[in-house]
Amino acid sequence: MQDKPVVLVTEGGDPRPLAWLKERARVIEAKVDEPAYGEALGQAQALSVRTYTRVNDALLDRMPKLRVVGRGGVGLENIDVAACRARGVEVVYTPDANTLAVGDYVIGYILQLLRPWELFSDAAYTPAEFKRIRNTVRGRQLNELTIGILGMGRVGRRVGHLAANGFGMRVLYNDLLDVGGQLSFPARSVDKETLLGEADVLTIHVDMRPGNENLVGRDQLARMKPTSVVINTSRGEVLDAAALAEAIRSKKLFGAALDVFHPEPPGDDFPLLGLNNVLLTPHIAARTQTAMENMSWVVRDLMEVLEGRKPKYPAP
Repeated sequence: MQDKPVVLVTEGGDPRPLAWLKERARVIEAKVDEPAYGEALGQAQALSVRTYTRVNDALLDRMPKLRVVGRGGVGLENIDVAACRARGVEVVYTPDANTLAVGDYVIGYILQLLRPWELFSDAAYTPAEFKRIRNTVRGRQLNELTIGILGMGRVGRRVGHLAANGFGMRVLYNDLLDVGGQLSFPARSVDKETLLGEADVLTIHVDMRPGNENLVGRDQLARMKPTSVVINTSRGEVLDAAALAEAIRSKKLFGAALDVFHPEPPGDDFPLLGLNNVLLTPHIAARTQTAMENMSWVVRDLMEVLEGRKPKYPAP
């Protein structure tokens, strides 16, 4: 056991990847507020985190033996990659772990927003109410609509694939890179003004790089159609929630669905609370059993680095 590398796991992991890791390393599982966490910092050669462990200079100063940090997830906002690299610490992550899960979730959001379900479970509608709903509720067919994808990375491409090939939606997108050659569906690259002005559904799939805070704010929302909806499953900081609430209340937008927030979790003063045409979920778009296990397999790249090999997914 003494010859095995020490790996500190701060936010847990799924059983199979964790068991695999324990066969190859001495694993210390400890949350940041537990005594064992502080005791392990000086020993750990690898650190496995998810969303809420902040890897910065202050933490790195306490980890003199650290060789690699693994983020079980897609974003790297909680890890100072430059600070790690400056100390010779590799950073690895799982960029394709939850692509399918989040893509499915976005489509579910779209259907719930644009096809009112009027669910009942505890009691049946009265005959009069049953008939009233059937006679008055009208949804919108997705094949008649345009989806605008802001950020055509892995998840954006999955959403575009489902929207175009599954539902016959017209797909527009805007991305910093030329990704046309990576698309398996018909889609057109446009500037942001065109994207905002023509989208019936705007879905956001960008990272939280410098300059992306409030990337979609009051000015951008004002360019959209009053019948449009906004979906954000990327990062809470990229969307101005107060401006979005104002637009929905003033009927300048039809609705929205958010799975991410800033701050997270949101408080009782969150501006989008109490609106019937807004869906709010607690950051669970990636929470399928398969996706969660995929993210936990970041431990494979941890061991690749510890054993002197190149990882499959080093941080960009």
